[in-house]
Amino acid sequence: MRVQTQRYRRLQAALLSFSLLFSALPSWAVTTLDHIVAIVNDDVITDSELKDEIARIALQIQSRKQQLPPHATLRRQVMERLILTRLQLQKAKESGISVNESMLTDTVNNIAQQNKITIQQLRETLESDGVSFQAFREDIRQQITLRRLQQRDVINRIFVTDQELEREIKQSGKGANNRQEVQLQHILLGIKEGASEETITTTRAAAEQLIEQLKAGKDFTSLAIQHSDGRRALEGGDLGWYKPSQVPTLFVEALSSMRTGDISAPIHSASGFHIIKLAAEKGIERLVITQSKARHILINTNEVVSDHDARTRLVQLRERILGGDDFAALAQSHSDDKGSAINGGDLGWVNPGAMVPIFEQQMDEQVLGEISPPFRTQFGWHIVQVLDRRDYDSTDEVLKNNALIAVRRRKADEATDLWLRRLRDEAYIDLRLE
Repeated sequence: MRVQTQRYRRLQAALLSFSLLFSALPSWAVTTLDHIVAIVNDDVITDSELKDEIARIALQIQSRKQQLPPHATLRRQVMERLILTRLQLQKAKESGISVNESMLTDTVNNIAQQNKITIQQLRETLESDGVSFQAFREDIRQQITLRRLQQRDVINRIFVTDQELEREIKQSGKGANNRQEVQLQHILLGIKEGASEETITTTRAAAEQLIEQLKAGKDFTSLAIQHSDGRRALEGGDLGWYKPSQVPTLFVEALSSMRTGDISAPIHSASGFHIIKLAAEKGIERLVITQSKARHILINTNEVVSDHDARTRLVQLRERILGGDDFAALAQSHSDDKGSAINGGDLGWVNPGAMVPIFEQQMDEQVLGEISPPFRTQFGWHIVQVLDRRDYDSTDEVLKNNALIAVRRRKADEATDLWLRRLRDEAYIDLRLE
């Protein structure tokens, strides 16, 4: 009898422990027991995460009026994207990279401003599409984190030589067959570093088979979604628009002889075999801008100088200039913009977009030679005088200024692909898909 009583008490204790554990689970876990579909180092991806991401990507593909690939293909592509994202987030955490609430809020506010809506309107738009505002914020936090990690581990390590820059400028000057921009689509059949000759041969053959299907009329977008290992696979391989000097080095030679709609032969690189399609192109146009030659006087505000004080000083300076005092001399002795003050407030020839919007608007509205009334920007209080305006052909200058950005972007794309592939190859991945 005593033994039975002890067993009964142990059974009661076990049932109580299980009851407490079960009651502590969230409601979704009680109704549907989730399971692991992948182990990524010391982290996991659950079936519910995978299904949610598949549903989100499927909606994006359908919104672009594109045909969904077979479910198994879509699941494989989405799983690969989740794995790469998880690996990057792990590395960011190890490196101490995080996004605080202030930075996140500023970014979300900027998104609303760029779309010319309020935060409340943004929230309502998201919720009408079935997306919670909190989930949207966390997605933005994740994107910022990944960008900061890639900036640190890839972008900041890219070095552009003078020879590379000169080569890009020359190529840009030729106009790449009079093209201003090209739109590319891309399929990558990936191979690991150190792959055997047999693997390389098999992958090349697979690429050639895809090219035959494309030339026979198969849709590039659908085949990219189904077969590509590239980062833009789920977008149908769409790489977007490139200026001639921004085209990845790997594709330049093939692209030089291609016309709209053409498909390249397989292009071999360390990442695998690439297939590109010249989806569209635009011809070169001259870039003529209106420049303003201006000078200004700036009074900063601080703990000592209030807005009222700064504005009053500028009103007095303006009256002195209108009374015959020299603008340049007053700028040298009174302006807080030390960079221009030494030159009498001269800003030189100013390109559109070079100044903050309020300052640029004031310049655009100013009659030549007149002195503006005091106005405020984020830097303080100003008066400005526009001395001249001219139409300026900035085509060559813009091409030169874009050359450095272009070559860095191209090298960054190539370096990021290799970095991600290496990150995955070095990780412990255990797939548990049915």
